[in-house]
Amino acid sequence: MFRALTLLTTAALAASPALAADPPKTLHKTVKVGDLDIFYREAGPKDAPAVLLLHGFPTSSQMFRNLIPQLADKYRVVAPDYPGYGHSSMPPRDTFAYTFDNLADVVEKFTETVGLTKYALYVQDYGAPVGYRLAVKHPERVTAIVVRNGNAYDEGLGNDFWKPIKAYWKEPTSKERRDALRKLLTYDATKWQYTHGVPRPELVSPDGAAHDQFLMDREGNKEVQLDLLLSYALRPGDQRRRDRRADAGLPRQAR
Repeated sequence: MFRALTLLTTAALAASPALAADPPKTLHKTVKVGDLDIFYREAGPKDAPAVLLLHGFPTSSQMFRNLIPQLADKYRVVAPDYPGYGHSSMPPRDTFAYTFDNLADVVEKFTETVGLTKYALYVQDYGAPVGYRLAVKHPERVTAIVVRNGNAYDEGLGNDFWKPIKAYWKEPTSKERRDALRKLLTYDATKWQYTHGVPRPELVSPDGAAHDQFLMDREGNKEVQLDLLLSYALRPGDQRRRDRRADAGLPRQAR
């Protein structure tokens, strides 16, 4: 009886077109970009049109773990972790300035290292200030931009969520303003990122939020996150202009 059932099941699986072909395999790799180890996920044919997936806060390329296989039958899909996120290097803040200008520089060099000469950008949340910088600097490389909850205008910052962040932007040296944002870095806040507005939160696996929080709870990582919340106020190139003014002995101009 057991042997007959096994043969019947095997025959049914073989006859099913949905199960006949192996799903695309996602590779998990690390590449050197300067002194940094940049982790990334990749799937799909090397010669297919490329899609560069840029993750948001407080997560990493793991947010795309289910999307990657769905795209990989037609596209070369590449999803890196930024410095300080996921499984990429987290250099000390005194050797690496955590600004979106710097993250974009690293991702730019990453694309060159892995051979992405042209790609569609898929940006979510923090992926927007990274991806938009790439598009402005190298428009000839970008074939399309897909935006998911990525701000391009001040109007996107008009809700209550941004009020304490904007207060920090106005007083960037204030410890009180900086500390007020630590509530955004808690496990409850991370779970909120996954379940807010979801009609049936019981369908959302808790694994993603737990993964993100585990990495954010590493020593020093919350300071990285607070640095980037401050950097969000700056348009492309603002930080470099401020640094040049400081090097020249001039006051740094606020936005």
